[in-house]
Amino acid sequence: MFIQVMQGRALDPPGIRRELNRWQRQLATDADGWLGATAGVTEDGWSVVVMYFDTERQARRNSDRPEHRAWWREASQHLGEVAFHDAPKVRLFGDGRLDLAGYVQVIQGHIDDLERMASLGGDQEVLAREAPHILGMTVAEHANPPGDFTQILYFTSEPDAQRFAPEPPTQTDEPAQQERRGLMTNLRAFDLREPQILVPPVVVTY
Repeated sequence: MFIQVMQGRALDPPGIRRELNRWQRQLATDADGWLGATAGVTEDGWSVVVMYFDTERQARRNSDRPEHRAWWREASQHLGEVAFHDAPKVRLFGDGRLDLAGYVQVIQGHIDDLERMASLGGDQEVLAREAPHILGMTVAEHANPPGDFTQILYFTSEPDAQRFAPEPPTQTDEPAQQERRGLMTNLRAFDLREPQILVPPVVVTY
């Protein structure tokens, strides 16, 4: 799996939503390898769009399509301070219906040692313990700069997310949790209270 993250200052939030809906209606059918997207605008005016693809090659091919370039020329008028992040390494947790999410939290930051963080584990166990409040989670490791990441958490609703309170770690788990926290720096959170979940169109054949 390959992920593209697009974020920036939302100059016209309704305009961004309309353009994403238009992309789904007009361009998604021919977007080879497109698996879906999660988008939203925070209360302080930041837009985040996460595009899921089967492979990096398919994502590049979509970006190079003339119709996509034309769409972006229109869509980009609603954004400022735009930044893109490519994530060739993606980890998925949980098997819930992400399209049912009523609240999404996007967290970005830096991990000094990604391999060490992965070896410490814990994410899958947390999701299993707190289900069904958390529908799933995606962790996307940016290609550049190395160590940067985007994490997308899908909740059934914001009240459920607020009730999410992990149990105090046991003596066995506490050192690992402390080490995980110490590995993460420059954390930034985006709360998408009205998430826009786009899914590939259903192709009916006879």
